[in-house]
Amino acid sequence: MLLTDSATMKEADRNAIELYDIPSTELMENAAEAVASTAVKFLAREERAVVFSSTGNNGGDGIAAACNLIQEGFSVSVYLIGNREKMTADTREMAQRLYALGGEILDFPDDGKIWIDFSGVGVIVDALFGIGLNRPLEGAALRAVQMINSSGVPVVSCDIASGVDADTGAILGDAVRASVTVTFSMAKVGHFASPGCACCGELCIVDIGIPGEFVTGCGIRAVMPEDLSISPRKRDAHKGDFGKLLVVGGSVGYTGAPTLCAKAALRTGAGLVSIGVPDAIYGITAMKNDEAMPFPLAADSSGRLSVDAIPAIQEKLSGMNALVLGPGLGRSADVTKLVFRMVMESEQPLVLDADALNALAENTDILLAAKSLCILTPHEGEFARLLGRPVENRIGDAFEFAMRYKCIVVLKGQATVIAYPTREIYLNTSGSPALAKGGTGDVLSGVIAAMLCRLPAREAVITAVWLHGRAGDICEERFGENGVLATDVIHAIPEAMQEISERK
Repeated sequence: MLLTDSATMKEADRNAIELYDIPSTELMENAAEAVASTAVKFLAREERAVVFSSTGNNGGDGIAAACNLIQEGFSVSVYLIGNREKMTADTREMAQRLYALGGEILDFPDDGKIWIDFSGVGVIVDALFGIGLNRPLEGAALRAVQMINSSGVPVVSCDIASGVDADTGAILGDAVRASVTVTFSMAKVGHFASPGCACCGELCIVDIGIPGEFVTGCGIRAVMPEDLSISPRKRDAHKGDFGKLLVVGGSVGYTGAPTLCAKAALRTGAGLVSIGVPDAIYGITAMKNDEAMPFPLAADSSGRLSVDAIPAIQEKLSGMNALVLGPGLGRSADVTKLVFRMVMESEQPLVLDADALNALAENTDILLAAKSLCILTPHEGEFARLLGRPVENRIGDAFEFAMRYKCIVVLKGQATVIAYPTREIYLNTSGSPALAKGGTGDVLSGVIAAMLCRLPAREAVITAVWLHGRAGDICEERFGENGVLATDVIHAIPEAMQEISERK
């Protein structure tokens, strides 16, 4: 799903009004009708609605929605944040219509003394701020948001939950936690980007009359299952048709990570998977794996891979389609040297995770010397180490890193960001807190590597990230958000894959 941003949407509004002579009040009326019809779904006949409005056009949407609700026979209270003398022309027009219907607009004062009785209220319409908000909430606006969130009443937000940055998903001080967001013409980045996506609730996209030629995206997409495709296996296929993967990782104390990665790759459909581990843990790894093929590599006295393992890795890799490097590696000078060598010398695509990323943080410019495509899968802490500073903007930072180092960045977390060196950005829509458990990152690396054997890199990564998240969702439904294990996620991967296949 293609997303848009505030600047693009404002330009679309302007073009509709100036080039097609569509009255701005008509666009506002259409938006208000959609908001009101959504709000009615929460209202019993004896209940009333409360609208929180501001002086801008988003506030006008809310006041116009109040007019619709009054015409439907509902009692409505409208509270205004801001100086009513500063209302936009369209908002003032909607206020006049409200007065003509017998409604009134109450001031929400800046002194913090107002108290609203929400008993008998069936719905709140949040029309405080739309997609143009770019500064932290304060004063009366902040108190109104806090009051809305503590009310316990369902909330319908106009365009975007007030307090969410439409372009980044950032929370600007605080934000309304909407039950439903009714957005106009096109979904915005902030509806899907973390952390603001958690405030969106159910998203309803409505056409308010802006001609389609003006409704364009900003280059960022949300990964939706209907956009994904996995071709069925041919009846005469053999295991070599689905890829040969090499997983290199593990160390004393971290024997599970490479096995989880390998098993996830196999469950995702990889034909053959080999696991290279330090010889100190080879016996344990062999006991854990029946389908994957472990082999021992040279290690140091602490049970971590040494540089002496490089020739054996290179020899094995020559017959492979992809390499996963990092799960459970541990940290040492030799591990860092090994990671650097593999990045510079591997002719197969690399999926770099965990301690491979920590090694790269010592010299990210090594990525510029990579022979093949590198796919980095950091969580936010690992990415901060790669950046050498805290993550300030998940989307922007991932995009800039991918462009600078010509790699694919999979920045894990809520609404995982997938940034490509081709200037494409995707936000994942599957997954839940159930995936916040040790080992699930190793699973993701295996899924990505397996999909690389079946699809071009762009499709492979977005498909893998969605599959991994969806498998987590399936597990949460079965075990609850606290009881999910990485092995549960592996077992749910085929079911998630089947959902994609059944859509086609």
